[in-house]
Amino acid sequence: MSEELLINVTPQETRVALVENGVLQEVHVERGRGRGIVGNIYRGRVVRVLPGMQAAFVDVGLDRTGFLHAGDVCVAAVTPEARNGNGQERPIASLVHEGQSLVTQVVKDPIGGKGARLTMHVAIPSRNLVYLPGSDHVGVSQ
Repeated sequence: MSEELLINVTPQETRVALVENGVLQEVHVERGRGRGIVGNIYRGRVVRVLPGMQAAFVDVGLDRTGFLHAGDVCVAAVTPEARNGNGQERPIASLVHEGQSLVTQVVKDPIGGKGARLTMHVAIPSRNLVYLPGSDHVGVSQ
């Protein structure tokens, strides 16, 4: 079985093709202008907690702080006393605190003056499976 990885890089875009036994299997095209940060995983630090919005702002090293809603906080990654067994959404102040270090993933690119939307439910997709660290769930790609 012969495999070839063909790569073409220009200032405007990068193209990668996987050829197995003379048959094209995969093609990936990434354009410089359209390059976003969705899916990137960052270790950040909580800068501000806003109980009225049920949200926190997290500095992940970008131009603006990212926005993390209480519903996007992975309870398994926070302190045991913050866990709630009855399924109700916990107050953001009981989940995170200023100065806390968090692992987050970008789910929405920054727009205008707003920072990126973040989640602590990290998902790392591959060709056939989706790795969900900190979860009992196993995801299978379509």
